[in-house]
Amino acid sequence: QVQLVESGGGLVQAGGSLRLSCAASGLTFSSYHMGWFRQAPGKEREIVASISRYGGGTSYADSVKGRFTISRDNAKNTVYLQMNSLKPEDTAVYSCAAAPAYSDRLYAANYNLWGQGTQVTVSS
Repeated sequence: QVQLVESGGGLVQAGGSLRLSCAASGLTFSSYHMGWFRQAPGKEREIVASISRYGGGTSYADSVKGRFTISRDNAKNTVYLQMNSLKPEDTAVYSCAAAPAYSDRLYAANYNLWGQGTQVTVSS
């Protein structure tokens, strides 16, 4: 069956860095756009970054532009989120998700495969 498994979360001080990974199995990875989402307590889930099926296109939420970088390795069926200059407001559960390549990756509702999430906590 399809699985998306995130790793790399943890506790980091403000200004620090983390790299999240999401390993996919049970699907043709290059047939999907990939996205990273986050949800903080009491807040709605938001899309943080997305990347097109072959990695040629990326997009970011304004709140993370210049600090986060999304990338993918289709040979390893893995998508990454490099997070630098972390802030306490980045604290959230981060999840990766997949959207069919024929869909608009900028539209959150198109993501129909989800990982379980990994906690990122940034201390001040």
